[in-house]
Amino acid sequence: MSMAETTAAPVGPLSGIKVLDLTSYLAGPYGCTLLADLGAEVIKIESPAGDMIRNFPSTLENESRVFLGTNRNKLGVVLDLKKPEARAALDRMVADADVIAHNFRPSVPERLGIGYDRLKTINPRLIYVSLTGFGQTGPMADNAGFDQVLQTMTGICNFQGRADAPQVVLGSIVDYYTSSLLAYGVSAALFHRERTGEGQFVGLSLLRTALAMQAGRFVWAEGEDRNAARDLRSGGLTGIHPTKDGHIYISAHSAHFWEALCELIGMPDLARHPRYDNMRKRAEHAPEILPRMRELLQAHTADEWEVIFGQRVPCSKAHPIEDMFDHPQVLDQDLVATMEHPVVGSYRGLGKPVEFSATPGPAQFGAPTFGQHTDEVLGRYGYSAEEIAKMRADGAVI
Repeated sequence: MSMAETTAAPVGPLSGIKVLDLTSYLAGPYGCTLLADLGAEVIKIESPAGDMIRNFPSTLENESRVFLGTNRNKLGVVLDLKKPEARAALDRMVADADVIAHNFRPSVPERLGIGYDRLKTINPRLIYVSLTGFGQTGPMADNAGFDQVLQTMTGICNFQGRADAPQVVLGSIVDYYTSSLLAYGVSAALFHRERTGEGQFVGLSLLRTALAMQAGRFVWAEGEDRNAARDLRSGGLTGIHPTKDGHIYISAHSAHFWEALCELIGMPDLARHPRYDNMRKRAEHAPEILPRMRELLQAHTADEWEVIFGQRVPCSKAHPIEDMFDHPQVLDQDLVATMEHPVVGSYRGLGKPVEFSATPGPAQFGAPTFGQHTDEVLGRYGYSAEEIAKMRADGAVI
């Protein structure tokens, strides 16, 4: 995909917005991808070492699956910001940009000459996004922060397992939620700029995210001790259960769902029993209900229970993710896009995560190879082929 093709594509809510993505790994890059999904032109700027997620273990030969999945819809440039020529090139790009995002530790941007105070003199309308592990200040500000570090620090692992046997929640949940907060924060800052003409600094951290995503637990009333119940689970009735073949998740919080479950599974005597007539009571008496419920679930397979429960009991068979590429509901919602890549060839990945009727935005396109668009992007900013060749010979670009 070329820059000309991106500008000629269908309009998205953020079409015309230019984003410089200096982030690496997962939270920052995917946050910028979400902006690209909305139509923004995102230029991914990597160091000569490359985004480390490119080297993440993958069964794809010569490519990283997670890099492809989290960097779609971007143009790829390589600049060595330790070289004056590369910093000068970035300055040209900043002058024309709406957003710049990085995930350096707080002390690094000033050393590289890309701190907010300097860049806003080049472009006062710039939205400057700094994503850190622990925030801009404080005793841990310059510590390296990663998803599972923050999960462990903020209690997520204790809730997933137990205090004496904590477990990580797989899937980089803190990173992905941070990505959403990045897109949310940038969109809000752009809205503010639309009204006032002012750019601003936007600060995010994995610490903020890890606590924000536990807002239902992160409440401590006056007088409560450390043993206050904070778990959001409901006694085990709502959850994943074994069947005759396969596993099924059942949610039966509401009274009408509980009554339908009792009827369809074969324990109608419990449906309106006063001992079990609200969620708290059912959680309290789960040890009485759960063995009977699981025994009855052995009568059918997970597929059969999905049909039996239909729309009356929220449920799902436990599927591998591969099933989603051809699932009729996923396909109906246009959530699978086919993209092309110079190394991988054709591959299927996520379609649009948000649906807009008036501004659907451009079609998804594949993540960039390392430095794929360096010449094209620098050419747009006034560099001649000879100048780019000299910068490449000097190691300022790749």
